[in-house]
Amino acid sequence: MIAVVDYQKGNLKSVERGLIAAGGEAFITADASEIAKADAIVLPGVGAFADAAATMCELGQMEAIRDRVRAGIPFLGICLGEHLMFEHGVEGSPEGNPACGLGLLPGTVVAMPRCDAQGKAFKVPHVGWNTIEISACSGGAAVPPCGEGGGNAALSSGGAGGGAARSSAAKRGLFEHGAFPDSAPQPGSGLAFACPLFDGIAPGEYFYFTHSYIAPTGSHTIAETTHSVRFTSAVQFGECAFGVQFHPEKSSDAGARVLANFVAIAARG
Repeated sequence: MIAVVDYQKGNLKSVERGLIAAGGEAFITADASEIAKADAIVLPGVGAFADAAATMCELGQMEAIRDRVRAGIPFLGICLGEHLMFEHGVEGSPEGNPACGLGLLPGTVVAMPRCDAQGKAFKVPHVGWNTIEISACSGGAAVPPCGEGGGNAALSSGGAGGGAARSSAAKRGLFEHGAFPDSAPQPGSGLAFACPLFDGIAPGEYFYFTHSYIAPTGSHTIAETTHSVRFTSAVQFGECAFGVQFHPEKSSDAGARVLANFVAIAARG
């Protein structure tokens, strides 16, 4: 059974329905003892990091989740749930005193910049459809080494979410920064996510985002997305714990595939 953690921050029923539609057995619970017995855990949510962390600590969920994930059970954090995988977050905290998260991954979740490096303004919150790209410096993706075709060159325009979808999306104005990266490789480049959560998902696929804060990038980063900056949009801890900045339950067929992949990971234990 997959426990969908209720820490009073929303999106619970849609996530539960998505997991069940993908063939999983899921249930919503706020009970730390039920979370501790679950075969897999999903931590969804919207809202402020500090408020969510305080509620989870009060309910005993923080310790239960941390212990189970470190023991190796499958885990998926969605949006705020991904943020809570990190050591600290500034959202909702007094300045200079960030709240503590699960501490599974290093670093602090911070506010998304409202301008890019050239000073161009971007809308924050970042809301709408955007692509995920292979992280150039991640050990969890099949990409060239850093400095050898990394960065935006780690995009593929073939397969699902590729060429035609990119052209159509550009016409709809989904990229505020104006255009797809010129360095994207041609179809047939062979680049693909190595992470099992993205089995069958091509680099360049679209997912639905709604957030104002971003997680730090590091060796844990398996996918990145560009808005005002290039930011972490998916992470991995150990063999089977993952976090995604986007909402798979709101991301049509691609999101359903991600949830199905997680259900398959959970079934394997």
